[in-house]
Amino acid sequence: MKTYFFTVLFLLVNFYTIAQSDHDQIRATIHQYLEGTSYNKPEVIKMAFYEEANLFLTHKDKKLWIVPVQEYASWFEKKKRGTFNGRIGNILSIDQENDIATAKAEILAKGKSIRYIDMFLLKKIEGKWKIISKAASRTK
Repeated sequence: MKTYFFTVLFLLVNFYTIAQSDHDQIRATIHQYLEGTSYNKPEVIKMAFYEEANLFLTHKDKKLWIVPVQEYASWFEKKKRGTFNGRIGNILSIDQENDIATAKAEILAKGKSIRYIDMFLLKKIEGKWKIISKAASRTK
């Protein structure tokens, strides 16, 4: 009985450690995106995404604006790298199940009354969490 108890305890501790580790890695991936877009670091933005990912964005003249991640990251190349550009991002939620996850973030534009909600779909690929898709909606 004592052996059974310690085996179950060992398995629960290991499961918690693995799950916590995945959650931390997902959070780190979203933070890469937030840092890259807040400090004009296109290479950091690309690191957070799967290389063939698409972003589904809001556009006043289009029903659905689909932008490949390479194009999206290039928008930050023209700005001074490492300089805060006024984008403030906060992770609102993360939900993970096995090798897939969703995350929700709020993006505020400092000095402007602009607010975006970003929804991310992530997948663990070759041991690393990558954003495979992002959808955004402007709420203000």
